[in-house]
Amino acid sequence: MTVLLPSGETVPALGMGTWRMAEDPSRRDAEIAALRTGLDLGLTLVDTAEMYGSGASEELVGEALGDRRDEVFLVSKVLPSHASAAGTVRACEASLRRLGTDRLDLYLLHWRGSVPFAETLEGFAALLEAGKIRHWGVSNLDLGDMQELTALSDACQTNQILYNLSRRGPEHDLLPWQVSAGIPVMAYSPVEQGRLLDSPALAAVAARHDATPAQAALAWVLRRPQVCAIPKAGTVEHARENARAVELALTAEDLAELDRAFPPPQGPSPLEML
Repeated sequence: MTVLLPSGETVPALGMGTWRMAEDPSRRDAEIAALRTGLDLGLTLVDTAEMYGSGASEELVGEALGDRRDEVFLVSKVLPSHASAAGTVRACEASLRRLGTDRLDLYLLHWRGSVPFAETLEGFAALLEAGKIRHWGVSNLDLGDMQELTALSDACQTNQILYNLSRRGPEHDLLPWQVSAGIPVMAYSPVEQGRLLDSPALAAVAARHDATPAQAALAWVLRRPQVCAIPKAGTVEHARENARAVELALTAEDLAELDRAFPPPQGPSPLEML
C-alpha cells in the first residue's frame, strides 16, 4: 500500500511517527528496537522533528537507522520560529547532524508562524540546491493557508495534519481540496494517542475482522487514497500490530457503523492540532 507524491515518487501509506520518543531513557532500547522492527516490516517512512524532545527524537532515530538509512524515506520538520530563509537552512543542518545523515527525503514547515511563506520557501530552495533535502512540504495548514502556499509554489509534497475518527473536520473541505490539487495527506495521531481504543464501535468492527481496535482505527484512516498514517510504536509488539493494519479492509457495514459513532462533519471547522 503506497501513496504517490506530486514528484512522482511513492512512499509507504503506513509509516512510523516518533513524537514523545526519547523522553524516557528507560524506554530507549525498546523504542530503537521498535523502529528497527518497523523497518523490517516495511514501515520505511519515518517522521520526526527538531521540536520532538528538543532534538532527542532525531538523535534516537539516527541511532535506530544506523547503516539502514538508504532504506528509509526520512521526514523532519522546522519550527516556525526558525523558518526564515537562513534559519530554515540552519535548522535543517542541525537536524541532519542529529540524525547522522547528509539529507532528508522530506522537510516540513511544522506549522504556520509569523514568517512569510516566501521566506521559508527561499530556505527550502537553498536546501534543495545543496542536496540537503529532496522534497519539502508543510504540516498543520488549513485550507486557506494551503491555497496561499500553492499560489507561491507547486512543489509542496504533503500536508501533515491531525486526522482520525474523532478528528474528521478536514473531510469537509481540506481533504477534497488536497485530492483535487494532488497533494497527499499525512495523518498524525491516527489513533488519537490511544484515546480511540476505548470505543465500543471500534472494538466491534475490529472483532469482526479478528483485529485490534488500533488496527481498525489505522485501517479507517488508510481507506482513503492518497492518505498515509504515521502512528508511533514504542515497542516491538506495537510495531508488529501497526504493520498488520495494512491487511485490514473495512466493509461498507463497518464504515457505516463507525460513521454513526463518529459522525462526519456537517460543515467547515478550523483545523485541529495536537
